[in-house]
Amino acid sequence: MSKRKLTRRQSWRIEKIQEERKARAQKREDKITQELQDDSLGSEQPGLIIAHYGAQLDIEPIGKPGETYRCHLRTNLPPLVTGDRIVWRASRKGGIGVVVALEDRDSLLSRPDMRGQLKPVAANIDYIVLVIAPVPIPHPNLIDRYLVAAETVGIEPVILLNKTDLLEDEASRQILDDMLISYERIGYRVLKASTRTEDGLNELKSLLNEHTSVFVGQSGVGKSSLVNTLLPGVDTKVGPLSESTGKGTHTTTAARLFHFPAGGTLIDSPGIREFGLWHMEPEDVLHGFKEFRPFIGHCKFRDCSHEQEPGCAIRKALLNGDILQERMDSYQNILNSLEKA
Repeated sequence: MSKRKLTRRQSWRIEKIQEERKARAQKREDKITQELQDDSLGSEQPGLIIAHYGAQLDIEPIGKPGETYRCHLRTNLPPLVTGDRIVWRASRKGGIGVVVALEDRDSLLSRPDMRGQLKPVAANIDYIVLVIAPVPIPHPNLIDRYLVAAETVGIEPVILLNKTDLLEDEASRQILDDMLISYERIGYRVLKASTRTEDGLNELKSLLNEHTSVFVGQSGVGKSSLVNTLLPGVDTKVGPLSESTGKGTHTTTAARLFHFPAGGTLIDSPGIREFGLWHMEPEDVLHGFKEFRPFIGHCKFRDCSHEQEPGCAIRKALLNGDILQERMDSYQNILNSLEKA
């Protein structure tokens, strides 16, 4: 279908609306700037972003967990996310402040938006906890997409099978056990837990203590229920599975940071059903499969596509059992999705 050409009047109306929006945004910015003049602000101090609401942030002063301030941003700052360490100044009028600088990041988790552009989600993370559950059924290719994304940003992924109380029949249990064992053999840490029976929660708490972690995974796998169990009193909204699709309904609307009583922090991020990787290059995907790495660079041909070429080290590793066929299929599936993007 050809793109409909706008009339001159329609183009003028669109431009007028955009200019009005810009003017309103500038007016709000000018008002904030006037309210937060340097002479009305206190001294610079370190802080931590615990929530992000568009143009405003919730800031926690370092060393004062539970004490929060709503802050505005200086216009010259890069995009900030939950988990960022920042420098800020509190207003002497109280209850409000302004972020003036961003500290260096140890890590940054981003994901592509619907337009394929990378959008930062959270910063300074030690573990990406990929939560799966018996329902909705976890597909290895979806798990592999999360793992590749984690490997690419250099954050250790942990696979957590939640809702183990739903494993009622032996056949379903065996399928999931076999899948998780294969990931353990590759070298990934795998945990199991149930908020209903509390099985596995102590091991999970031990891992998360003294670290900053983020839960990712499909909606409906129980991320919010885990937060409510691990952090009593937080009361994160829990959504039921959709009767029509069998998938979870989105309940978390903004990434937020929580403190564990014994130490460590958790960033609860909005659930996403698919972790698209169309922003990545094929070489990045290849390195994202960690068991492939010992064989990368040993193919006969430098431009080997690892399909049917003679002397392919990846295909040889597959035949020798060093790489699983399921993972090879996932790799090819992801590459195909990149080509179609």
